[in-house]
Amino acid sequence: MAPNLFNMLSAPPSGDDWLGLTEDPIPVGSAADWSVLPRCGAVVLFSGTARDHAPGRDEVELLEYEAYEEHVVPRLASIAAEMRNRWPALGRIVLIHRIGVVPVGESSVVVVTSAPHRPEAFAAARFGIDTLKASVPIWKRETWRDGESWGLEAQHITSAADAPSPEGSG
Repeated sequence: MAPNLFNMLSAPPSGDDWLGLTEDPIPVGSAADWSVLPRCGAVVLFSGTARDHAPGRDEVELLEYEAYEEHVVPRLASIAAEMRNRWPALGRIVLIHRIGVVPVGESSVVVVTSAPHRPEAFAAARFGIDTLKASVPIWKRETWRDGESWGLEAQHITSAADAPSPEGSG
């Protein structure tokens, strides 16, 4: 495991992109607070939390994530670059994913965007989570009352540049 992937979460970066992969709980509040800038009137936070059910799976007890770690932060950087290309007014971007066991109720992924106005902040955050799910090699295993399964449904990994923008946005 490349240690720099995890050290990125000990404190926010000095730049405007906070990208990372962690085995620890994601600092959701710190990520939102860090994203506030004087020139940005909108901060949008998406936190994907482990829930206690899934289609056909009652009483989900936990989720566990694995990643092709060497590729995660470079792909997150590609997503952030594409977000800035599509929404040049963006202030700060946070893209953090957790690996390992994630108990029900805890965040597995956080996307935060700040921008001068809400339309681009919302659109960029939506693009960020949708593109992360489609382009970053991270896999999920669910454990529920009657079994467990890795999410092995085939999914074509795409590049950030090929990802569609959310409807009605840049």
